[in-house]
Amino acid sequence: MKITFRIWVLIFFVLLSLIAIFSIPPIAFQKGLTITSVEQNSTVFENGLRAGMILKSVNGQAIDSLEEYSSAMSGIGNLSDGETQKLTIQTDSIEIVNLFSKDIIGDIVVEPIPMTRIKTGLDLQGGARAFVKADVPLTDSQLSDLIAVSEQRLNVYGLSDVKFFKVTTSTQENLMGIEIAGSSPSDLEELIAKQGKFEAKIGNETVFVGGNEDVTHVGRSGQDAYISECFAVEGGEACNFQFVIFLSSDAAQRHADITDKLDINGSYLSKKLDFFIDGQKTSSLNIGASLKGNVATQIQISGSGSGLTRNEAIDAAEIEMKQLQTILITGSLPFKLEIVKIDKISPNLGEKFVNQILLAGLFAIVAVLIIILIRYRRIKVSIALVAVSLSEVLIILGAAARIGWNLDLPSIAGVIAAIGTGIDSQLIILDEARDKHESMAQRIKKALFIIVTAFATTFVALLPLTGILGFMGIGAASAGLLKGFAVTTLIGITTGVLISRPAFAEIARQLEDR
Repeated sequence: MKITFRIWVLIFFVLLSLIAIFSIPPIAFQKGLTITSVEQNSTVFENGLRAGMILKSVNGQAIDSLEEYSSAMSGIGNLSDGETQKLTIQTDSIEIVNLFSKDIIGDIVVEPIPMTRIKTGLDLQGGARAFVKADVPLTDSQLSDLIAVSEQRLNVYGLSDVKFFKVTTSTQENLMGIEIAGSSPSDLEELIAKQGKFEAKIGNETVFVGGNEDVTHVGRSGQDAYISECFAVEGGEACNFQFVIFLSSDAAQRHADITDKLDINGSYLSKKLDFFIDGQKTSSLNIGASLKGNVATQIQISGSGSGLTRNEAIDAAEIEMKQLQTILITGSLPFKLEIVKIDKISPNLGEKFVNQILLAGLFAIVAVLIIILIRYRRIKVSIALVAVSLSEVLIILGAAARIGWNLDLPSIAGVIAAIGTGIDSQLIILDEARDKHESMAQRIKKALFIIVTAFATTFVALLPLTGILGFMGIGAASAGLLKGFAVTTLIGITTGVLISRPAFAEIARQLEDR
């Protein structure tokens, strides 16, 4: 068979997907354990140990299993008052040597290195659960409002498998429950512990606060949001970030009224624009003299992040920028929160379920191969159809691994739906290719027209379930649990209509010509 451009495109995306899923070199070949969480107020964290690193050895002892890690750490930390102990941790990127005293090593959570970069949802990999109460007793409607704002905030953070639910205690107190896949209790606590009240002040006067009433738009990409510079500081590196926000007319008028009272000192006004989060001053900006009394709708927000290395500083700055953007977009939580209970939860289904899914998928492939073989009586056609269907699955999984999408049960259902849609489309191509009343080009064109039309209707039907149109009030209420199904199905059918269907049409044409 001649490998034409369309087939090369399919091969190219399959190779990219394999790299995204397994990495180069394959992560399954690495030895050690993955560090999933490090307590932030600990000696090892201050010395550079971070989640995502691969733990290689502890005090010279190679670590290849959880048992070896437990054995190596068993005698560490059991110190009397005044005693110190040396701890050497070797990771894939750095070596950390600590001399610590009692109770300051901190909590380090490790797991076996995964076979792939695919992230799974709460049911498959577990995560963290927290029960949170407000500073005042909540009614059902107030709890619903709190859940809505919290869900929006965590979704802006990019967390794809977050579940919120209402909890009523034996004393009839309303609590908010949160479950996040793949997070440790300390990670979850960091996300929800702060109220996130943003205020911009000049002196003691508030210019604007976070939320839609004062902030109409927050820049999040391109020239509107970027890392501006990095530089060396004591103990490592630091990077500054900047992004643009647009104010409402009322907030801009407040800015004009307040600045009109200020004096001009050289190129700037006599007071700065100060930023506060939960009452703590985070940064300040000089106000240009030209802005005195002017109605300014565009404001530049800046900040910084630091780390031991340049890359770590960039990552820290991006995290700080994203958190600040989130607070400006969502506004503050309506209540101050207190975590009542927080713990780690085990997966409901786990590895056994994944193995069962893979086994069921293998049987499905064999069944499809037999049915197509009986229908068309051509082994090459049957193998080509199954091979293209498998390539679609790889591309879906590769896209999920690349964007960090958590594959939960609805997402797996979406993959299955995309496979079924793909097989239907390929059968249309095969049937049209066998029709001898028209030229091959006309037959393939007709088949692709049917496929594109079906894709368009399915795309429009699923789009509201993704929550993308929530800002228009469309599909926001129904996104929730069905979002994973909708997103993976859309990735699958879009991959099919743009990549795999044209490639299979070319394969079918060549086979039919023979």
